[in-house]
Amino acid sequence: MQLGLISILFCAVSYLSGAIPFGFLFGLARGIDVREEGSGNIGATNVFRTVGKGWGVLTFILDVVKGFIPAFLLPLAVGRMTDAYGELPGLGVLFGIWAVAGHNWPVFLGFKGGKGVATTAGVLLGVAWESALIGLVAWLVIFLSVRYVSLASMSAALIIPAAGWWLYVGDDYFLRPVVLSLLGAVVIMRHHANIERLRKGTENRFRFGKKG
Repeated sequence: MQLGLISILFCAVSYLSGAIPFGFLFGLARGIDVREEGSGNIGATNVFRTVGKGWGVLTFILDVVKGFIPAFLLPLAVGRMTDAYGELPGLGVLFGIWAVAGHNWPVFLGFKGGKGVATTAGVLLGVAWESALIGLVAWLVIFLSVRYVSLASMSAALIIPAAGWWLYVGDDYFLRPVVLSLLGAVVIMRHHANIERLRKGTENRFRFGKKG
């Protein structure tokens, strides 16, 4: 198969895998529509609060995986299928973007999905693990300080691109720094409701010992 055709096919695979709404499905398995509970989001934080801690953790892990596989493993598969090893530096980024798009705008839920934080983290682990590590440390410090998941996520969405411009400037014709900036912007824009609640002082703090 030709490289272009395979790449188009894997873009579709990346989108569809990213569009699998694990949090929504786990909620349904427990008789809960997470879109009607808590924040109404299908992501791990709302599942943790409304369905249960174990389900929230599992949602987070699977949302990360569905970003990591397209970004890291699918380019390897393309290389094996086309003998183009070492010539595909942008495919991981391309497939990762489609995976995040699938999570944020899933065809299975009428294009109304999550905020893409965990899936974006999975993509970053696949294509820019150094920036991802810096972002994780920043996320943990801010989260443990204020216990606002949204604020920690948005802060990491700013710090990771900044780290990317520092670490990868000049690499891949600025591909990774630019893409990290775009992904960070999407994450922040998807938190518009959280920004308003933070401004009003009504945003919920994360509670470790309670379901809701």
